[in-house]
Amino acid sequence: MPIAQAIDDLTTLLGERVSLSKPDLEAHGASESYFPNTPPQAVTYPRTSEEVRRIVEICARESVPVIGWGAGTSLEGHGQALQGGVSVDFRLMNKVLEIRPADMDVTVQPGVTREALNEELRATGLFFPVDPGANASLGGMTMTRASGTTTVRYGSMRDNVLGMEVVLADGRMIRTGTRARKSAAGYDLTALMVGSEGTLGLATELTLRLHGVPEAISAGICAFPDMGAATACVMETIQMGIPMARIEFACDQTARAFNAYAGTDMAEAPHLMVEFHGSPESTAQDAERFAEIVADHGGSAFRWSGREEERRALWSMRHNGYYAILASRPGARGVVTDICVPISRLAEAVEATQADIATSGIPGPILGHVGDGNFHAILLVDPDQPAELQTAKDLAARMAKRALQLGGTCTGEHGVGYGKLPFMAAEHGQGWQVMGAIKRALDPQNIMNPGKLVPGN
Repeated sequence: MPIAQAIDDLTTLLGERVSLSKPDLEAHGASESYFPNTPPQAVTYPRTSEEVRRIVEICARESVPVIGWGAGTSLEGHGQALQGGVSVDFRLMNKVLEIRPADMDVTVQPGVTREALNEELRATGLFFPVDPGANASLGGMTMTRASGTTTVRYGSMRDNVLGMEVVLADGRMIRTGTRARKSAAGYDLTALMVGSEGTLGLATELTLRLHGVPEAISAGICAFPDMGAATACVMETIQMGIPMARIEFACDQTARAFNAYAGTDMAEAPHLMVEFHGSPESTAQDAERFAEIVADHGGSAFRWSGREEERRALWSMRHNGYYAILASRPGARGVVTDICVPISRLAEAVEATQADIATSGIPGPILGHVGDGNFHAILLVDPDQPAELQTAKDLAARMAKRALQLGGTCTGEHGVGYGKLPFMAAEHGQGWQVMGAIKRALDPQNIMNPGKLVPGN
């Protein structure tokens, strides 16, 4: 059979770095969200770009699916082997290849995590800003066009990937982009690959934009009487042009979960968590202006600090939000979904979502990166109650449709995988068919992460 021949050839190439063990296969068929385990038939662990090229070449010859695997933190089933095949785990391709401080860029292998990169950059006065919360791999972040808490100031992976080395479905290796900060030379293949979710090729090198570490950083938190007041505060803050580095929202249920999980004493009310980057003077001025807006919208006294340990505690709590919310209903699984809308429609989207969840009968705390109109609902379901899972899926579908009606998107940062496939036609119209045509042109055998992102896949 083709898979048997492919495994034989891969074992000749990689030796013990081909795994057929059941625990390894199941680990590479798992999801952070509610999707059932869908394992591959083999897992490979390449060390070099040439080994990745040979893996894809072997799989192409035998028409065997190839699925890229980073840190496994995706939420829409991106890494699951829906049609079997070979998982390509990039954990051994974890080298920072070259740091160029004068040009403020860096070249890395795809298995480098964002935390490892920033640790490597500490002596340079530079940092990589995209922060999705999880310590994700930079290859996975690139292929899902990740964003996160700092996107409101520094942009998403779309804005911070300068170029890539990519292995295509037929084993060809190409380079996209350059280290120049702009180009008018032909199609933007880097932009095509960023967010392609492994359906067009596998990234084997990334050249990323870096930013200077701010002279001063301050962060703070405040509570509001209701969701409307908090979201109105966000909209006015953005429209006033206050240069927020982060502006995060947590609903009252989320605050309650934080208290139980982390031993905090937050009021059980909607909160905003914010951060300012700049000089000592500018961060103080920004905090004062923000405090005035908070007061205008009935918020509590805005407490902020420039002390590093206090900032770290605040963002550690925020980044552990998913686990705190899961712990609030022991034994539950999370149907995690996100949408993004224009900032002027944010309050409407959040309030309608909260009202919809309130009538559903299942818990669904809301939190998100509201500075760019993006928020998440973590819908908690009993895995032994299929009716609850269906209720959660229906809620998520209504959220997506509501976002499209408000001029937004069905996903601001989770990506499509196969969880968001039902909404792509409505969002993109004929544009979705064009995506499918690109897929067929570059991957006529449909071996690259089949079943994800595009139609008829």
